[in-house]
Amino acid sequence: MIRFGIIGTNKISDEFIISAKDVAGFQLTAVYSRSENTGRKFAEKHGASIVYTSLEEFAASDSFDAVYIASPNSFHCFQSIMMMNYGKHVLCEKPVSSDLEELKSMLEVAKSNNVILLEAMRPVFDPGFAKIQELLPQLGSIRRVTFNFCQYSSRYDKFKDGIILNAFNPKLSNSALMDIGVYCVHPLVKLFGMPNNIISKSVFLHNGMEGMGTVIAEYDGMLAELQYSKITTSYLPSQIQGELGSMIIKEIPNTDVIELYFRSGKREVVMIEKHEHNMYYEVKEFIRLIESAESAEEHNKYSLMEMEMIDEIRKSSGISFR
Repeated sequence: MIRFGIIGTNKISDEFIISAKDVAGFQLTAVYSRSENTGRKFAEKHGASIVYTSLEEFAASDSFDAVYIASPNSFHCFQSIMMMNYGKHVLCEKPVSSDLEELKSMLEVAKSNNVILLEAMRPVFDPGFAKIQELLPQLGSIRRVTFNFCQYSSRYDKFKDGIILNAFNPKLSNSALMDIGVYCVHPLVKLFGMPNNIISKSVFLHNGMEGMGTVIAEYDGMLAELQYSKITTSYLPSQIQGELGSMIIKEIPNTDVIELYFRSGKREVVMIEKHEHNMYYEVKEFIRLIESAESAEEHNKYSLMEMEMIDEIRKSSGISFR
């Protein structure tokens, strides 16, 4: 049994606990919140026994073995390092850090303390992504990739009313790229590696927050287009085009339907059966790594590529967290 603590009492934390409770070996025992009342309500809701309002007391506690971090992006590095220095394994919500240098420092601390650091990048632990990898060779030489994820934020209306919540505060390392675009970036580098060149453009809101963006990534013999947004919704799927056929992916962050169209005229629809909450799979892998004492290096190398590409996109688009 792996006893978990949790940092963050927001909607994503609720979804995490709902998903994780179905994973063998998971037990929530401790909650950290700056507010005793908020922490207590969350703990009672999800069956945790201990609530902390001091981050250091939480980290030093022997009431849990691993922690899920779902705080604002700008806190991920500091909080992860503190937890790992107290011997806790860390599953950190995406994006795992604000930039590449932060992630490198986090991984050094994980190695020195012999603990697991894993980015909670749910799409790539999903059986739907494994099916994409399995079917990809049928398309022949890949020439174009279009990953599309545009989702109107539930907090955007308040922003337009003059209320700037955390999700639209760039000082917390927030942007459409970090919050939404990352779901396109990570699968891209896991499937095809780092691009040779990146060109990107963004739309910015009045407070400097990036609202949406487009990226063109150049590979040898292939182009990738990433389209992401927090201020509009797209109803178009993602697509991978090869010389022999094309793959249509209904939703890249949560793939449950894949359509294949071949030049021969053949068409195939693949339905993926899986858990109704796809955060389930990241928790399952995290617990497996802890219990087997395996390294998370195979997963972390893609997080490193993700953050390297994000740094390049930010540089190209002018995305700042000041």
